Amino acid sequence: MTVDTTGVSSSGRAHRASVQFATPDVSSGREVSMWYWLFKYVLLGPILFALGRPRIEGAEHLPAHGPAILASNHQAVMDSFYLPLRAPRRITFLAKSEYFTGPGLKGRFQKWFFTAVGQVPIDRTGADAAADALAAGLRVLGDGNLLGIYPEGTRSPDGRLYKGKTGMARMALSSGVPVIPVAMIGTAKLNPIGSRFPRPAKVVVRVGEPIDFSRFAGMAGNRFVERAVTDEVMYKLMQLSGQEYVDVYAASLKTSAPNAHTPTAPERAVAEK
Repeated sequence: MTVDTTGVSSSGRAHRASVQFATPDVSSGREVSMWYWLFKYVLLGPILFALGRPRIEGAEHLPAHGPAILASNHQAVMDSFYLPLRAPRRITFLAKSEYFTGPGLKGRFQKWFFTAVGQVPIDRTGADAAADALAAGLRVLGDGNLLGIYPEGTRSPDGRLYKGKTGMARMALSSGVPVIPVAMIGTAKLNPIGSRFPRPAKVVVRVGEPIDFSRFAGMAGNRFVERAVTDEVMYKLMQLSGQEYVDVYAASLKTSAPNAHTPTAPERAVAEK
């Protein structure tokens, strides 16, 4: 199956991405694959397990083979650690470029880690950022892999769930792959905004049923359809996470979020177990 997408960037330049769906789980490189599994099971995984005592709910909804989009809420940097930790298959994220350019020891570690495990940096400031992200995502899906996306576009500043951006919907409609909603619970408590180091907390990865958007086949680029697809996914995330939904983009907030985190109902339930 070949997916051919053509889009026009804000600069007026046409972008075309032809994606050939191939053998599932093709690694982008032997070295990257080695580091991924080494981090997961030897170098970092045991430490993360001790800190977060993570459990996964709904693992049966993750496909054993083939491409899919994992759309997750985004509460902490650690989301990109704990979701792959509990998933049986490798997940590739389109990570914002800021994760690769952060200052200090934490920034250098993030850059090394995300690069070593094959995550894809996306510059969100360029004129062609949306088209470039679409092409990068389609390449990952075209290789038969799992693609992790945060529809909110950035971390929640206050623990609430914010309006999703439509790039995820365009990828789903262009590729024809299912979207699997994933709620990350407890990571904001383990890794609050502004904290230098993670702290012990209970983490839950809650996986929802795959959503099939084949009823919208051929409608990629229709902004009304893409908004409807995005809103459906965000509604499922709200149900799974128990977060309060705010119908504005998180990035549009001008005020800084407080470092203190107010636990959501699911987080309180997890803490009581």
